[in-house]
Amino acid sequence: MSAEIRASRHEATLILTLSNPGAKNALHPDMFAAAIETFSTAARDDSIRAVILTGADNFFCAGGNLNTLLELRAQDRADQADAVDSLRGWIEAIRDCPKPVIAAVESAAAGAGFSLALACDLIVAGANAKFAMSYVNIGLTPDGGASWFLSQALPRQLATEIMLEGKPVPAQRLHDLGVINRIVADGATLQTSLDWADELAALSGHAVERIKSLTREARDHSLPQHFEIEKNHFVDSLNHRDAQEGIHAFLEKRAPHYK
Repeated sequence: MSAEIRASRHEATLILTLSNPGAKNALHPDMFAAAIETFSTAARDDSIRAVILTGADNFFCAGGNLNTLLELRAQDRADQADAVDSLRGWIEAIRDCPKPVIAAVESAAAGAGFSLALACDLIVAGANAKFAMSYVNIGLTPDGGASWFLSQALPRQLATEIMLEGKPVPAQRLHDLGVINRIVADGATLQTSLDWADELAALSGHAVERIKSLTREARDHSLPQHFEIEKNHFVDSLNHRDAQEGIHAFLEKRAPHYK
């Protein structure tokens, strides 16, 4: 069986499953273009309200395939750079998707697998899951935006420790540090993520998309710049049909029904 991204639907949620049997769902070049196209399609599909990224066989992702990396060493630098950009394209597709993306992490997320989880908007992890930024262990440096995500999420000293040591970090520690949203029983991450996605699907899709945009871009702006962006989003939202429904539903003490 070959490496692939398996897509399935659960009501308004798109489930993307990393599958590379026998290799702990290690990333493979065949996955990248498919993942980018799938996220692009999800972004345009109004019937999809959330996306879950998970791994087959109760394992999230072991990162890059070392044999593939050895083959890459024999190629010229331009091809090597293109390979790095392929992962970047996938990460950017997750970030640019206007729908909330939840990582459901069982067992482990290592190397580029950790990068993929960090790119998601929300992370649900099994109680015994481990996260490892293990590049340094094989003489490499992080890619997939990992050093940026960790440096945004953590104090510099902690981000440096995780990347320099390359040791597995327990899910509970990352939860305590605010990197992981929810810790659940092993084997329960997908169902927990589906339940969470159902809750998000009941919210205003217009508002959810804009909140994701605001949080993604906040650290790139000064406060005065962000005030302006918030203002524009607020006025757009106020004039959207979802605000009319939401305000009336609140005043009428009923659940809103967003289209």
